[in-house]
Amino acid sequence: MIAQEQIPTVLEHPVYDTEGKKIGDAKHVFLDDATGRPEWVTVKTGMFGTNESFVPIKDASVVSDHLEVPYSKDRVKGAPHVDVDGGGHLDASEEQRLYEYYGIAWDEAWQRANEPGDRGWARGDGDGTAGAAGTAGLAGAAGTAGTAGTAGMPGTDDTAAPLGDAMTRSEERMHVGTEEVETGHVRLRKYVVTEEVQQTVPVRHEEVRVVREPITDANRDEALSGPEISEAEHEVTLHEERPVVETRAVPVERVRLETDEVTEEETVTGQVRKERIEIEGEDTGVARDPGNGLGR
Repeated sequence: MIAQEQIPTVLEHPVYDTEGKKIGDAKHVFLDDATGRPEWVTVKTGMFGTNESFVPIKDASVVSDHLEVPYSKDRVKGAPHVDVDGGGHLDASEEQRLYEYYGIAWDEAWQRANEPGDRGWARGDGDGTAGAAGTAGLAGAAGTAGTAGTAGMPGTDDTAAPLGDAMTRSEERMHVGTEEVETGHVRLRKYVVTEEVQQTVPVRHEEVRVVREPITDANRDEALSGPEISEAEHEVTLHEERPVVETRAVPVERVRLETDEVTEEETVTGQVRKERIEIEGEDTGVARDPGNGLGR
């Protein structure tokens, strides 16, 4: 069990479980009104420390700059939620629920000392004074004892204290990405077309030409070799060249498809939702900060 003078060492310091895992930070220390000894410590747990769980401080110990409790992290986080009245006192029935949850025997002497009224506890909440035996007061960071028989009052301090459970303000953020989609298909298709091509080529042919030769001493014998008077025929075969067309397939080029990436900039427009927090009341005394979502 820790002493009153160790309360400043506990408040706002880490709390670890039996396996050395951090549970959270100590927020308040509750004192026994009858004895003035610390009995409970609340630990801020959950995301961003939005929950407070009660843990018995009886078997806890202060090690260096943190508090170690003989319970697992999961057990502490699963402790029953209890409501504390405006004066910082635990109701007897709620305190009994906590005892039963942690498996601690109900103290008959404690019951007799506090019947028929409620069980009173002092809450650690900033600098202040702790009530002495038989009184209820706030256990402050200074941890000094109040005068016996009088109610310990919280010390004056300019330190801001939480007014209640906090709200988490959320907003949506737009994240723009890209996705690849099909925009069309391109394919190569080969087909045959017929074209007319003109080309001029030289061609030769034979023609008949009559040649008359006079009788001379050189050809006289050949001319008189036949009969004197007779009938005869002489035939000449004529020749000519004609164009012949022949086609041959020859490769002229290769064609293929390639893709090029072109980067362009496009502007997109979307809608995001934001939460706003309003403070209601005639005079809250709290400055409104539109940048943090307070007010409109």
